[in-house]
Amino acid sequence: MRARSSRRGAGTGPTVTARRIIRLNYGFQLLFNLLWWMPVFYAYQKAAGLSDGQIFGIQSIYYVAFCLFEIPTGLIADRIGTRNCLLAGAVVMTAANLAPVVSASYAGFLVHFLAIAAGRSLTSGAASAYLYDGLRAEKCDEHYLRAEGTARALGLVAKVVCWPLVGPLMAVAHPAPYVLSAASAAGSLACAVALPRLAGAGDGTGKTDGGHGGGAFLRDAGAALRCVASSRWLTLVMVQGVAIFTLSRICQVNLFQPILLDHGIAEASHGSVMAAMTVAEAVASARPQWLSRRLPPVAWVSVLSLALAGSLAAMTFGGPWAVVALLCLFAAATGFAYPVQRKLMNDAVPAHAPRATLLSVESIVDRAVCALAAIAAGAYLAAGRLDALLWHSALATAVLLGAFQLLVRSGVVKRESAGQGVRPAGPGETRAGAADRPGTARNRARKPL
Repeated sequence: MRARSSRRGAGTGPTVTARRIIRLNYGFQLLFNLLWWMPVFYAYQKAAGLSDGQIFGIQSIYYVAFCLFEIPTGLIADRIGTRNCLLAGAVVMTAANLAPVVSASYAGFLVHFLAIAAGRSLTSGAASAYLYDGLRAEKCDEHYLRAEGTARALGLVAKVVCWPLVGPLMAVAHPAPYVLSAASAAGSLACAVALPRLAGAGDGTGKTDGGHGGGAFLRDAGAALRCVASSRWLTLVMVQGVAIFTLSRICQVNLFQPILLDHGIAEASHGSVMAAMTVAEAVASARPQWLSRRLPPVAWVSVLSLALAGSLAAMTFGGPWAVVALLCLFAAATGFAYPVQRKLMNDAVPAHAPRATLLSVESIVDRAVCALAAIAAGAYLAAGRLDALLWHSALATAVLLGAFQLLVRSGVVKRESAGQGVRPAGPGETRAGAADRPGTARNRARKPL
């Protein structure tokens, strides 16, 4: 009886193994992404003697490197297994965070960010793919959306708690933010070691289908490219995600301080504003189910992306308090959108396709656009045209999403092929029957939102 109860489906709660996967994923995501140096890296590099051009140049190199690293790391994840890829990413991230401690110079920070790009690319697709496949193997895939959102929320809450301590800790030991970041990455390595192996996923076997060598990698790459070329829906979901990732990354990392300084908000208050934004994003990330079911997930992602764009444009009119409120609204919309977009992307991946590789392709597109956006942002800021940058970003987003919705509504891309909440076949039901009956009451109740 105990063995039977541990294999229950998602309708009656996650199984014992599923709960273990979810909890260890929480720990991994929290510790891996807990970068203590994030609020001070600009000032830290300035104190080390780097110029603005060098600092922004490193950021642009970081985005380009991320794109390049995503190509092999997605393939590696599908060959050696997502769990093993998480292990490798945690090791690289631990070493990356120690680079500025060893050498606080341009070369040291460049190596630091290149290694960060490598570590994050190893886990960007693998972490989501492991969680999705692990829960689906336990017939608990309905818990994926909440697990993904809660993991992100817990990571954000940890940042709210830890980031205010960075200043006092730096007063005691100047390299403390980077040493603590390395310790956190080492903790994520322990979580990855404790993750259960996934049968048939290549974890622990070193391969997924008996292939080996360069031919196996080429086959996976070819399979991923064929999936993208043959699935209009998958391609459109990737493109829709570009708006979310680019706007959130550029605003919350690259433009956060320039926006606040432009509205007369002193540097001493930046930590408090960042904390408020993080709380707003954490609450929204943990509760994607608050979004109404009257709109399908794909429509919600577009609506939330437009909310991000509108918030940016509105910042050109408001005073300091209005800007802080808009930044918090921006963060909340980001928190809602990320887990929904991630589930849409996972649902759009065809059965037996190289999931981690395809998720890496999505990251490549996102980072490539971010690299271009970072260069453009630097040019706008150098010319003193911050307001124009915010307006142009909003308009570009509106045009992109308008074209996306026209394609979806025109019938060029059929929504029933989108994988919106498609679930595995239930007892006595074929997969076709489970996927092809979206209008039934049971399937409506199982929508991912």
